[in-house]
Amino acid sequence: MAYEYAEDGAERLLETYDTDAATGAASSQFPRDDRRPELSLLRRLLFPGCWNAAELLTDEAALRETLTELGSHYERGIRAYGGSDPAATTTDVLDRLPELRRTLEKDVEAAYKGDPAARSVIEVVRSYPGLQAITMQRVAHCLYEAGAPEYARELTEYAKSVTGIDIHPGARIGDYFFVDHGTGVVIGETATIGDWVRLYQDVTLGALHFEEAEDDEKALKKGYKRHPDIGDNVVIGAGTKVLGAITVGDHVSIGANSWVTEDIPDQTSVFVSEHPEQERKRNG
Repeated sequence: MAYEYAEDGAERLLETYDTDAATGAASSQFPRDDRRPELSLLRRLLFPGCWNAAELLTDEAALRETLTELGSHYERGIRAYGGSDPAATTTDVLDRLPELRRTLEKDVEAAYKGDPAARSVIEVVRSYPGLQAITMQRVAHCLYEAGAPEYARELTEYAKSVTGIDIHPGARIGDYFFVDHGTGVVIGETATIGDWVRLYQDVTLGALHFEEAEDDEKALKKGYKRHPDIGDNVVIGAGTKVLGAITVGDHVSIGANSWVTEDIPDQTSVFVSEHPEQERKRNG
């Protein structure tokens, strides 16, 4: 016999839905595909030869059709939150894809040059989680700037679930950006990153502390600078935490597992000078 729920939980749950009206979500139509086709469509448009879309290289009609398909997902996602004009915002973002493709080619170059294990640029495009994360973030940043920050956040959160790399769509990132390995990397909303920056796994560019909102002691203040600014030609080693609205200069190298909460001038190396001593004993 098939299971059937017969208790009063349905009635009590229904009563709680009156609070859902406060979010305005009842009238919205959010994308329902948990696998999110936006990333796969974006990859086909930006690197068609690597993602079984060779027809896009020569067929403008097929290219326009794929742009339209991606745009329909963007428009639906933007419309669910209201606010900006979904059609105008979508067109603006799609118009920027040629520029973004050139930028992402630089990211591919940075990954290939920055990883001794990289055997080809095709391997970088198809296999490197850092490239997948920055691909989605760069487009999401366009949406963020165009007045669709909530939908932009959806896209970067999906990229995080795929790659393990959490880059807020508000972060401003320069050319030739490379995240190696990437698992556990977090980059906050107000962070800025210069050109030729390389991060390793478990790096955080985060906030050191938070300010409280003036009108609500339980709420944190929003919309202020709280994450670091990273200069050009910077390498940040695995496990390092760079916290607060500080400045890391150009040509800086930060060693693994460092804790940085103060400005670092140009041409500086930072590292943990004394590591904990290890003890060993034989088992049995």
